[in-house]
Amino acid sequence: MFEVTNLKRTIFFLVADAISTYIAVIIAFLFRFDFSIPEQYLDDMHKMVVILILLKVVLFCIGSVYKISWRHFSFRDSVVVLYLSIAVTMIFTLIVYVLRENFMNGFPRSVIPIEFFISLFIILSSRMVKRFFLELFNKNALGVPTLVVAKSLKANEITRKMLSNDKYWPVAIFDNQSSSTKINGVSIKTVAQLEKYHLGLQQAIISDEFELEEIYEVLKNIGVQEFKKYNSQGGIEESFKDITVEDLLARHPKDLDKEKIKTFIKNRTILVTGAGGSIGSEICRQCELFEAKKLILLDNSEYNLYTITEEIKSIETIPVMQSVVNRELLDKTFALHKPDIVIHAAAYKHVPLVESNIYEGIINNIIGTKNVIDISIQHNVEKFVMISTDKAVRPTNVMGTTKRICELYAQNSNGKGTDIVAVRFGNVLGSSGSVIPKFKAQIQAGKNITVTHPDITRYFMLIPEACELVLQAGAIGTGGEIFILDMGEPIKIVDLAQKMIDLHGKENIQIEFTGLRPGEKLYEELLIDDTDSTTDYESITVARPTVYKIEKLSQDIEELLICEDKLTKLKEIVPEFNHQLNN
Repeated sequence: MFEVTNLKRTIFFLVADAISTYIAVIIAFLFRFDFSIPEQYLDDMHKMVVILILLKVVLFCIGSVYKISWRHFSFRDSVVVLYLSIAVTMIFTLIVYVLRENFMNGFPRSVIPIEFFISLFIILSSRMVKRFFLELFNKNALGVPTLVVAKSLKANEITRKMLSNDKYWPVAIFDNQSSSTKINGVSIKTVAQLEKYHLGLQQAIISDEFELEEIYEVLKNIGVQEFKKYNSQGGIEESFKDITVEDLLARHPKDLDKEKIKTFIKNRTILVTGAGGSIGSEICRQCELFEAKKLILLDNSEYNLYTITEEIKSIETIPVMQSVVNRELLDKTFALHKPDIVIHAAAYKHVPLVESNIYEGIINNIIGTKNVIDISIQHNVEKFVMISTDKAVRPTNVMGTTKRICELYAQNSNGKGTDIVAVRFGNVLGSSGSVIPKFKAQIQAGKNITVTHPDITRYFMLIPEACELVLQAGAIGTGGEIFILDMGEPIKIVDLAQKMIDLHGKENIQIEFTGLRPGEKLYEELLIDDTDSTTDYESITVARPTVYKIEKLSQDIEELLICEDKLTKLKEIVPEFNHQLNN
């Protein structure tokens, strides 16, 4: 019954404005005639009340004044009411002038400006009174006390959007530079002022003008518990999205050359192995974005292949449900579709699973890669790009060792008509089986987060950014290179886990240490030695080539398949392999 609706608000203010107009006209006449209105002017007074009420109702409806929430009535809204009130007064003055001979004969014109100021005062006061008391006694009733982190233009945009609803209440603006000014009635403050005044901040809305990681740490120190990022598109829900750990850890390469990538991809037939995986599917999206002529989507998972096929719509796609281990079928696929570029993302990547299934890891990773490289050369593919990993550097597990052998085969197979390159990078944020989806699932289930070791670190990059750099590396490669993507500084997994707990507001969830898993090492490396070269792009460097005669490597791979002691043979091929069982 007492719930506020648009209809109830409109009716309330229509009645209130009619009453305030009536009162304002009476007071204006009282002032004009020293509080003793002559009887001959009572008719004029009543005419004025009726005309003004009609004019105000019509113009205020046109100006959407009755749609304004009175608890969020702002300076901007006051200006609208002022302009409309001036328009009402001017129209009324015109009516008095036109009808002065008959209908409004002898009307006291000095009443008009008096009524204008009295009426304006009452109308504005009636709309601001609720906000005044809410601000004075119960700010939370206006919405969640929120800090706006933005520079002036964005702060104006954000606070206006916040003040148009009752979900967020801007109590201060932080722009890391100026203070002592106001935007939409909201004060700009420094960090020191925020710490001093204890504004009851519960959350912060941060514009994209700031590095989230830096601002996050500053705001945590002054007690902010919830964080949202601002997007200027859409309504309230679309504009203010929860900040995720991916947002905090994201790195945005400043030397991304999209024109170079487009030249590489546009109007080409591209075959992607592992097309339905985390990396492969994003590679497919980027190929669509950069206007590939045709995509051959190759994956042995029916569901993954279906999902990515359904997603790619603007270019021709051919789904091929096939394993890279089956050389005969691969050969038929290449002969039929004749790809210009091959991007090889198919691999078993989960360290513990490969440790438990060594033979399967060798077959899928090494033999699968060898098959795709050999067939690419056989069918005169222009360029072959292999996705590698930081775990291939001084590997401590079987998975990393298999990827290192793939790198060796790629480097030493080059020069036969197909430019073959490999791209090495660390973990990508949110990929299947990575720590972030695992931690999210544990938090949502109310369980403690499990981390293997308090000192373990990893490199991270967003999947789209990593895939764009993969394509850029492929574009600049001339064959034989192992490109290394700049992953920034390594991140402690325990810090990542704590950030996720903080962002979800789950203070009751703890971090438990379970011990390193078989083959897992405390930190990953991207470079084997210090003699790597640079490219034209700071985000991409080149590892020093390792010479390994391809005939000898092929023979060693054959022996690896049939030997009993596969770990010893792996170490023979990759001498830096230092298997860590961690049992």
